Amino acid sequence: MENRMFCYQCQEALKNTGCTVLGVCGKTSDVANLQDLLVYLLKGIAFWGTRGRDMGVVDADTDLFVAQALFATITNANFDPDRFVVLIQEAIERRESLREAAQARCHELHGEPCTGTGPDWASWKPADDDLDTLLDKAVRVGVMADETLDADIRSLRELIIYGLKGMAAYTEHAYVLGESDPEILSFMQDMLEATTKNDLTADELTGLVLKTGEMGLRAMALLDKANTSAYGHPEPTQVYLGVRPGPAILVSGHDLRDLDELLQQTEGTGVNVYTHSEMLPAHAYPAFKKYGHFAGNYGGSWWEQREEFERFGGPILMTTNCIVRPKDNYIDRLFTSGQAGYPGCKHISDREPGKQKDFSDIIAMARTCPEPEPLEEKTITTGFARQTVMAHADAVIDAVQTGAIKKFVVMGGCDGRQKSRQYYTDVAQALPDDTVILTAGCAKYRYNKLDLGAINGIPRLLDAGQCNDSYSLIRTAQALAEAFELNDVNDLPIAYDIAWYEQKAVIVLLALLHLGIRRIRLGPTLPAFLSPNVVSVLVNNFELKPIGEVEEDIAAMMVGK
Repeated sequence: MENRMFCYQCQEALKNTGCTVLGVCGKTSDVANLQDLLVYLLKGIAFWGTRGRDMGVVDADTDLFVAQALFATITNANFDPDRFVVLIQEAIERRESLREAAQARCHELHGEPCTGTGPDWASWKPADDDLDTLLDKAVRVGVMADETLDADIRSLRELIIYGLKGMAAYTEHAYVLGESDPEILSFMQDMLEATTKNDLTADELTGLVLKTGEMGLRAMALLDKANTSAYGHPEPTQVYLGVRPGPAILVSGHDLRDLDELLQQTEGTGVNVYTHSEMLPAHAYPAFKKYGHFAGNYGGSWWEQREEFERFGGPILMTTNCIVRPKDNYIDRLFTSGQAGYPGCKHISDREPGKQKDFSDIIAMARTCPEPEPLEEKTITTGFARQTVMAHADAVIDAVQTGAIKKFVVMGGCDGRQKSRQYYTDVAQALPDDTVILTAGCAKYRYNKLDLGAINGIPRLLDAGQCNDSYSLIRTAQALAEAFELNDVNDLPIAYDIAWYEQKAVIVLLALLHLGIRRIRLGPTLPAFLSPNVVSVLVNNFELKPIGEVEEDIAAMMVGK
């Protein structure tokens, strides 16, 4: 059992079955197993949290902790076993505190002592703080621990959990910016508790999957409100991909507040700040345009970072997930913050109440490093979120009604390393000239540097932003349906050709299914955690499709199939 692990939560699961020795993402078996144990203990918090809430016992800090801990387990976020040991210890402490509060309240209400420990996940404590003790437990509580569990039940439970992980990421980002929704946090505990109930049928769990999608949409709306309230609505912006003279810091991930505070702290220092990968859309927010040292975007998709970070020369701040195992020649320049982590990298401490994070170490390092090595010389455009698109609704509607635009193709989602993802580049290149691509997420790096032209002044590629900005694409579709006086968004001239990689893409998919969106193509593979029967349900009820050959898929999309 020493090297045993099982993980199939991401698209790169080995052989589209599961990683059993080392994650394709790079996480060790120890990290994978500690993540499993953490999720197991979060179910214990949910056990006492759901019961306590029914009696008026609520711990807001613990509710938020559950989301933060789930966020730490998403793919490519945190590879540091020491950080997971700390999270596991905190989960046990919070669970026990919640148990004591719930039982005390029960005593108050009923006048008799309320005792009991609950199931193992609600009561287990390690005999000591030794890592081996935690790992010994961890290998016994993972995804495949119960070999007798029905495959469809396991599949639906994991689909809910992975959706919760994506929801947790978006919710935590919103909370960082001061936007909160306690119902989302309590829902996470309700669903964690539901995944432990052996009396729930596959049909009932399927209903909870769609409910998870509904709350995921609510979480995306919360983050959209947080981002736009803090930084304004994105606007079309040309972003420079070259470099300028001077030392620099590269910011990757998704956390806009980290970027904001870093820009404030580097202003006037002579240190430039560049974005990387999913941070590219930050250039479209009006609030960031006042910074003259906000230099541009450096590099492309997350999986290309090993070469790009090496050539950047200066320090890199990784604010969330999308870390790839660093090379030795830049690991000392890689900093992490928030839920991100990697052994050997300096972690920026969380901000104290009323204060900013302290980025002085990364700024000091930047001043000692060479300026970035140029990668390319051009600009690309981002910032076509819903506000911008609907501000030009008349032109869009006219283009559709006159036949200038025949079809919108949503090609949002994630990028990844597999060569099969060339499919998305080929689709973008081969789509007819009367189609417009709507995108959000790092999937755009497969085609956002192509010269696709425009239709009546409307660019054929409209980039709404980060993966969470898929909410913008949803709202755009709904607004178009209203403009055309349609009762069903499926009647719009929109096709869906989605790429997925990790759990934030899972919650976006579940949100689309909750809205009743049909005929979604998903690739480059269907998730390994979907059992054949669950796939059949999705195919029969929603016409979910795997991607196929480029020409055949385009032909089908053009006629609404």
